[in-house]
Amino acid sequence: MTEQEDLRREDGVTDDNAEAAEGAHPPPADDAGEAQETSGENAGEEENSLEQEIENLRRQLEAAGEEAEANYQRFLRAQADFDNFRRRTRQEKEEMAKYASADLIASLLPVIDNFERAIEAGKATEPASSLLQGVEMIYKQLKDTLATAGLEEIDCLGKPFDPFQHEAVMREPSEEHEEGTVIGVFQKGYRYKEKVIRPAMVKVSG
Repeated sequence: MTEQEDLRREDGVTDDNAEAAEGAHPPPADDAGEAQETSGENAGEEENSLEQEIENLRRQLEAAGEEAEANYQRFLRAQADFDNFRRRTRQEKEEMAKYASADLIASLLPVIDNFERAIEAGKATEPASSLLQGVEMIYKQLKDTLATAGLEEIDCLGKPFDPFQHEAVMREPSEEHEEGTVIGVFQKGYRYKEKVIRPAMVKVSG
C-alpha cells in the first residue's frame, strides 16, 4: 500500500467513492446545448405565430377595404337614384304647373266652335247685323285671352298629314295636291303650350 492510498483511506475517500462522485455530476456542457436548442425552437415558434398574426391582420384589412369600397359604390348608386327621383319629381311638378289649365281650356274649345258656327250663320243671313258684330267682338276677345294663356290653333290646310296633330276622317283623290296632304278641315285642332289638346279632324288627299 502506497502513501497515496493511505492518505485516501485517512480522508475517507476510496476509489469507488471518487468514481461515484464523478458520475453524480455530469459535465454541464450538454445541458447548455439542450437549453440553447429549446430556446431556438421557442423563438421559431414565436416568429411563426407573429407572421401568422400579421397575415391574418392583412387579410382582415383587405376584407375591410373591399367592404368599404362596396359600401361606397352602393352609396353612389343610392345618391344617383335619389338625384334622378328628385329631378323627375321636379319635372313632373313643372309639367303639372305648366299645363294646370289645359283641362279648363280644352273644355272651352266647344264654346269657340259654337261661336264660329254662330258667326258663319250670321254672315249667311244678316252680314250687317249689329248682333253679329257683337258676337264677333266677344269671340275675338275670348280667342285673344286664350291665346295669351298659350292656346294656339293648328295650321292644317295644305300641310302634310301629321298623325300627332291631325285625325284623318276622310281620304279623297286630288290632282292639285300630293298624296298625304290635308285638303279639308272638319274641326279645328289646338295646341296648348306646344301640347296638342285636340287634334284637327281633316280630309287628306290620296
